[in-house]
Amino acid sequence: MKFRTLITSALVAATVIAPAVGFAQTKLKWAHVYETSEPYHTESVWAAAEIKKRTNGKFDIQVFPASSLGKETDINQGMTLGTVDMIISGPSFAARSYPRLGIAYYPFIFRDAAHQAAYSKSDVFKEMVDGYRAKTGIQMTAYTYYGARHTTSNRPFNDCAGMKGLKIRVPDVPVYMATPKACGANPTPIAFAEVYLALQNGTVEAQENPLTTIEAKKFYEVQKHIMLTGHIVDGLVTQIAPHVWTKLSDAEKAIFTEVTREAAARATAQIIKREGELVEEFKKKGLNIVQVDRAGFQQAVLKSTTLESLGFDRKDYDRIQAAK
Repeated sequence: MKFRTLITSALVAATVIAPAVGFAQTKLKWAHVYETSEPYHTESVWAAAEIKKRTNGKFDIQVFPASSLGKETDINQGMTLGTVDMIISGPSFAARSYPRLGIAYYPFIFRDAAHQAAYSKSDVFKEMVDGYRAKTGIQMTAYTYYGARHTTSNRPFNDCAGMKGLKIRVPDVPVYMATPKACGANPTPIAFAEVYLALQNGTVEAQENPLTTIEAKKFYEVQKHIMLTGHIVDGLVTQIAPHVWTKLSDAEKAIFTEVTREAAARATAQIIKREGELVEEFKKKGLNIVQVDRAGFQQAVLKSTTLESLGFDRKDYDRIQAAK
């Protein structure tokens, strides 16, 4: 009788526990440094909800925007420390661990957003993704267009020679200095938060950023001309930490990859649309929009700052140029 009671109790317990195991939920933290109004956030939130939906509620992903879990360096480090589960971040940070990825910042390597998208689907990028995962355990799943970096200035120019002597603010990174140096300008590193004031008081005459940043930071208020140099076509990469990726089933990996790529495509479309609108909006504000000889700029950079001098591979460059 006692034995039968024990068996009955065990069966009841199994009945109670089984559903709990079947519906166990995994909570994940997805971090980035962008504002809640930006597509990088809104589409990450969409992706988090979509992953939850497609995995029948197994993954509950909370998105932490605006550096709430740390600056970009912090959240990249958090992927290997286990404090962050997913991020969307510039590949320049990943390049600190796997330098080959840094070639994406070489000036004029991408013709436009479409070329960058072709690169993100290419065999050469797949090799880099595999190499980065082998080195760090981190899986890259999607590439989002961030914007083409253009130059604002208080004096116009339409070719490389026109930049000669221009004192221009740039980030303190060699690839960002390559274009102004090639054209005889004076690249001056200044903290991003101080750029508006530096332009206003004449510490520098010019700066370079995507049109969306020029709008957000109101640089157009203290600059007269926007040269569409497009010297760096910037992007962001969605990444999943090793402690998460290695535990996903093949089906779950496919869902995470498909959804984050859908989100990247949605965000990319919004950024491209906004860039097109801003050209006309800046014209209405009285700014002079200048089309430049981009090929001339590119040749100057290739001549003065070789790929090899920055540690990049000519074969990677040629394969990226051929991506369609």
